[in-house]
Amino acid sequence: MIDRTGLAGFLRTRREALQPEDVGLPRGERRRTAGLRREEVASLCHMSTDYYARLERERGPQPSEQMLSSIAQGLHLSRDERNHLFLLAGHNPPTREQTGEHISPGLLRVLDRLEDTPAELVTELGETLKQTRLGVALTGDTTGLTGPERSLGYRWFTNPEVRTRYAPEDHSFLSRMFTAGLRGVLAHRGPESRAAELAEMLLDRSDEFRRLWADHEVGLRPRDVKHFIHPEVGALELHCQQLVDPGQSHSLLVYTAVPGSETAEKLRLLSVIAV
Repeated sequence: MIDRTGLAGFLRTRREALQPEDVGLPRGERRRTAGLRREEVASLCHMSTDYYARLERERGPQPSEQMLSSIAQGLHLSRDERNHLFLLAGHNPPTREQTGEHISPGLLRVLDRLEDTPAELVTELGETLKQTRLGVALTGDTTGLTGPERSLGYRWFTNPEVRTRYAPEDHSFLSRMFTAGLRGVLAHRGPESRAAELAEMLLDRSDEFRRLWADHEVGLRPRDVKHFIHPEVGALELHCQQLVDPGQSHSLLVYTAVPGSETAEKLRLLSVIAV
């Protein structure tokens, strides 16, 4: 059963504990609310202000598991806080396999401060969890994809359009890297994992993947410099810094250009296009 009073109190205290700068929002001059406003939290959680406000007022329908996951991310809850939220709302907390979708508050705080930089949070299977505005401008919005298409490695072998964003001279290496990476995750997660499901689907659907899979290559690391082909600004040479959260197997990828370079100028143009 949903504990409406407990849920309302928990949401309210967590909202009031967050400051605008914690989530990348401007503070403004006339802020009287302790912490974030309800409409700000609703926007972060991708829901209407009315829906969120009713939860804090002990009203409205029981939130779905998907809605609770959005609230947990919007409020930057820890894993234990996320599990408590689910219990208050009358749901069982996500399983260990599902836990891989929850972004740690620390990584979220870092990402929220990178609004002027292409960056994204990804899972160990290359599934995009969140992007900055410039990250969307660079590679397209990939957070709304569903099913196996969420994985960049899967799309690489099944959707030729994906490769147009990357320099042709890097295609062969990227094919090997995605294959080796999936093999490594499968070995770590086991035959009943989502990695195993992706491998089986790719073995069935891609001749190139089957050839590379037969090589049993492992340990192939991403290169520090990535070459993108953007449909509006052209070729981009970007350095990729990676921050890893070992507890969740998530990576924060940050793309930067050498100051004064042609790519730096193109990134500035891209920031205007992305507005």
